[in-house]
Amino acid sequence: MVNWSWTSALIGAATATATAALMSAKPKDPTFHLVSINITSFKLSLPLVDAEVVLTVHVTNPNAVPIHYSSTEMSIFYAGSLLGTAKVSAGSQPPKSCQLLHLPARLNSMELAHHPVQVLADLRRREMVLDATVDIEGVARVGWWGHRFKVHVDSHVTVDPVYLDVVDQENKSDLDLFVA
Repeated sequence: MVNWSWTSALIGAATATATAALMSAKPKDPTFHLVSINITSFKLSLPLVDAEVVLTVHVTNPNAVPIHYSSTEMSIFYAGSLLGTAKVSAGSQPPKSCQLLHLPARLNSMELAHHPVQVLADLRRREMVLDATVDIEGVARVGWWGHRFKVHVDSHVTVDPVYLDVVDQENKSDLDLFVA
């Protein structure tokens, strides 16, 4: 004989309903938008000058759950050559929110020296195209239940190389959610 408990049945039904609702809700890709580039220091390494900059990035979490992510590095490219990296510190973001991240980066001018004709043309046009990639891994939590995720972001940014103003950009992100 099986003992029937309404409490256990209601808890089981609520858990099943919450799980089904969570599984049917399609997670959305976060969005990233480079707001500004600010030079913080120059390091003279004759005949070149390396720069330390801070990238200000606007990040939107469109999902109904908070996210927690681990630290990583963003790679920044010019004409296919690695120009530098930006550190993304570990952090978190509340559900359906926006925040600004300030990412310190070091740019190696030696890589620009490999493309002198293109750099001069970019300076004349006042448009320099930079590409960046980053993989961000973390956990999205609903109560005690956490799902690992990975977001791959590709950015194509046009900046004014004289004033470092962002002229145009295109960002693509792909979200992978691991259910196991």
